[in-house]
Amino acid sequence: MSAVAETPNGDRVPRVLIVDDQELIRTGFRMILTARGIEVVGEAADGAAAVDAERRLEPDVVLMDIRMPGVDGIEATRRILARNPRCRILMLTTFDLDRYVYTALAAGASGFLLKDVTADHLAAAVRLVGTGDALLAPSITRRLVERFAVGEQPPAVHRDLAQLTPRELEVLTLLGRGLSNTELAETLTLSEATVKTHVARIFAKLELRDRAQAVVLAYETGLVTPSG
Repeated sequence: MSAVAETPNGDRVPRVLIVDDQELIRTGFRMILTARGIEVVGEAADGAAAVDAERRLEPDVVLMDIRMPGVDGIEATRRILARNPRCRILMLTTFDLDRYVYTALAAGASGFLLKDVTADHLAAAVRLVGTGDALLAPSITRRLVERFAVGEQPPAVHRDLAQLTPRELEVLTLLGRGLSNTELAETLTLSEATVKTHVARIFAKLELRDRAQAVVLAYETGLVTPSG
């Protein structure tokens, strides 16, 4: 892997792999990110090529199209994260309330972007997930999970909640409703440092990658309901 780039203020600049079957989209995203100081280490036109490119190039963030011929973005996400759990994957989709987006979040994707995203939002999203956080617009994510978390298929994410303390269950419930750490601290009358400790323990106990999987889990286990 090449040396990690940093901004003048010391922030880490993520290395990005762009995966989409449309060359025009790949080219446009590369130009946008490069112009904003973000290194694009490679491109791939399908899921199988994405898995191979991630193995060779070891990017920090993968921009992953969902629908591609052959190996789709969801299966590619599963394969990449099985090999490298540290990789962060942002799904690319044409509309937000998409069952495939929900499945991708459950599989470990750190968020999703619409393909008509603005240039500045694209760069900001890549930088955000590159720090290890999840990209969640609470209103959209909640509508997405509410629509698809309850269905005929078995839960995509399932963990034993019995190992959580009552306070951790409370924190997970609020995470599922889309609250940020600042909002959690205000709601529970705790310091943000304490909230971060609770969140970290929840993720460790339940083997969750980030807040995206926490939201999915909260709905699938019934901690949060569409009316709750």
